[in-house]
Amino acid sequence: MMRKRRNHLPEARLGLLLVLAAAMLLGGCSENKLNTGNSGQQAPEQTAPAPETDTSAAEEPPVVDPPQYIAPLTGLPLEKEVTLRPMAVMVNNFASARPQSGLPNADVVWEVLAEGGITRLVAVFQSTTSTDPIGPIRSNRPYLIRIGEAYHAVLAHSGASTDGYDLLQHHHKDYLDEISNAGAYFYRESFRKPPHNLYSNLEKLRAGAAKKKYAQTVDLPAFPWSETGATSGGTDAAKVEIHFLLKDYKVSYAYNAATKLYDRFVNDKPHTDLTTKAQLTASNLVVLGAKHKTYDDYGRLEIDLESGGPAMLIQLGKSVACEWVRSGDGLIRLMKDGQELPFVPGHTFYHIVPMTPTFAGHVKLGI
Repeated sequence: MMRKRRNHLPEARLGLLLVLAAAMLLGGCSENKLNTGNSGQQAPEQTAPAPETDTSAAEEPPVVDPPQYIAPLTGLPLEKEVTLRPMAVMVNNFASARPQSGLPNADVVWEVLAEGGITRLVAVFQSTTSTDPIGPIRSNRPYLIRIGEAYHAVLAHSGASTDGYDLLQHHHKDYLDEISNAGAYFYRESFRKPPHNLYSNLEKLRAGAAKKKYAQTVDLPAFPWSETGATSGGTDAAKVEIHFLLKDYKVSYAYNAATKLYDRFVNDKPHTDLTTKAQLTASNLVVLGAKHKTYDDYGRLEIDLESGGPAMLIQLGKSVACEWVRSGDGLIRLMKDGQELPFVPGHTFYHIVPMTPTFAGHVKLGI
């Protein structure tokens, strides 16, 4: 009996060990499954979260250095200083002369009445090196000379009134006249009929000025510039209409909030450049009221650009009433409450309208 019991104990122990081993194996597999999810892969070891970094310095806007140079007549940044003397070109604005060439390159454009209610443009070029055609070019008048010489510009034109020639030839003005003294620096185009087909460009005009030994550089008076302008508290002026004299001629502008520019129209059609096909635009619109007087049967005018008067500055979708004065440096400046109003950097279009019946009657503003 004793021999049989000794033979039975090892078998029981062996079975018990096998059961324990199986349980341990199953428990280990279950633990792995709980730790690794469905992937069957070992879960990565957890690590301490990375310390937070201070990004406030990186979020600060970069410091932008002011431009080293700006264009004197536009306030726009330049890569290098431009000291060339301005050129003031008398540009035809008769219907047969539109669209003109070169006006988008002008720093400043003045629109003023000529004979018969037709307006003429004085385009002042200083900061550009463009060699695009400019024109059609027409004749000069005393008040147009006054506009150009305020910028110390060389005057470019074709002919002049009797009083205009008297000023040019007897008062030491620097001018290039296609008829009397500088025909070689102008040219005629065949796609338009005379007198609406006379052109030049800055390369030719500067060559003509150098030939005549006119000063090539001048010191230009400074204008105030401001990105925010001077009209924030003014009247809404998203749309602007300007009437000069003729009922069938209307200049209008529409403010483009995306570009912060005014798009120019003539009789509700875009006023474009012949060369680039681009619509004319301006950052600043100025309307000046001045006394106009007709002094001969041909309808020639005297326009008082010395005595000052009412004005309107329009920029960034707003308008503000002000006054214009002829300052000691010869330039017309806009004043309000004893302070000169700044321009938004960009191109400026001036418009001189009569005072009759009222100054305000020549301008209409809208939203």
